[in-house]
Amino acid sequence: VLYFCSRFSVKTLIDRSCFETIDDTSPEFNNFAAILEQILSHRLKGQITWFGYESPRSFWDYIRVACRKVSHNCICSIENMENVSSSRAKGRAWIRVALMEKHLSEYISTALRDFKTTRRFYEDGAIVLGEEANMLAGMLLGLNAIDFSFCLKGEGLDGSFPAVIDYTPYLKFTQSSDSISSDEEELRTLGSSGSEGSTPEKIDPPFITDENSWYNKCKRVEQKYRLALEQKGYLEELVRLREKQLSESVSQNKLLLQRIEDMDLAHKMEKEQLEYIIVELQDQLTVLKNNDLRSRQELTTHLTNQWPSPGALDVNAVALDTLLYRKHNQQWDEKSFQSLDQLSAEVSLSQSSLDPGHSQDGKQDGMNLLNEGRE
Repeated sequence: VLYFCSRFSVKTLIDRSCFETIDDTSPEFNNFAAILEQILSHRLKGQITWFGYESPRSFWDYIRVACRKVSHNCICSIENMENVSSSRAKGRAWIRVALMEKHLSEYISTALRDFKTTRRFYEDGAIVLGEEANMLAGMLLGLNAIDFSFCLKGEGLDGSFPAVIDYTPYLKFTQSSDSISSDEEELRTLGSSGSEGSTPEKIDPPFITDENSWYNKCKRVEQKYRLALEQKGYLEELVRLREKQLSESVSQNKLLLQRIEDMDLAHKMEKEQLEYIIVELQDQLTVLKNNDLRSRQELTTHLTNQWPSPGALDVNAVALDTLLYRKHNQQWDEKSFQSLDQLSAEVSLSQSSLDPGHSQDGKQDGMNLLNEGRE
């Protein structure tokens, strides 16, 4: 019953939206919101407390868990509303926000696809676990064509009282074909049981039967036509929604491909820049190594030219000591001078073998020592 009432309420909402804006004061919307709340609350399991008692809960607890995967959802916004405290009021606020965002059908279909969560929150026999639930999500697609305007601070969000459905707009007496046949039989019975002197102006029952049968046929054809028209509108809306989703997916795919190309290009440029920096650093390191080697060689050459070799100093010291010793002992003769010449030659050879760069300086020092010895 709730499912068929929801179909009627959706149709009345669509018809009413052609003449006026749908807001909180619209009785069609209030009835639709009450029906949807009753459907989502049908056979909803309670929450088990620590003491084993089952406390009642609202359908918002189910929607909050099952609709987390909806992109750009309003769950966090509803949770953070200051003027809405109870769970039932948050559920009613969610219905209004989802209708204004034109995402109510998407929320319901996403929640119903999460069958594990739905089974965890609802008992067997619930409407959301039946076959009508899938048709409910498709039926709500027609509401995406309506522009809703709601105030989220009104009395409609009061969660202290349950929603009440007004069945009056959906109650209409329609006489069936069986009842019409029964009435005709009654008319025949009444006509046959009348007096034989009845007036000829009496209505002919076959004419009434033909007229009523054609009227019923026209009614059935009209009903089928309206049903086909509703299905056609639903399918057109579904096609538009799928085309919109397809275009959004194509645009997102293009953006992702463009982003990948940009990242690839940036990666290549960064790689080339790093390779250039590495080559430049290697060149600088080679130059620094060459400069360091050259500085070491220059420093070694400078220190070598500045000071005589240790071997030359030792030879000169020995020759000087020998000359001083002989002078002290007064052993100067021609043979000594020859020995000094030999000593000078030996000093020169020793100095040349130890330090070739200082051969000339060593020879000059030896000659000076020789002259001093002769003096």
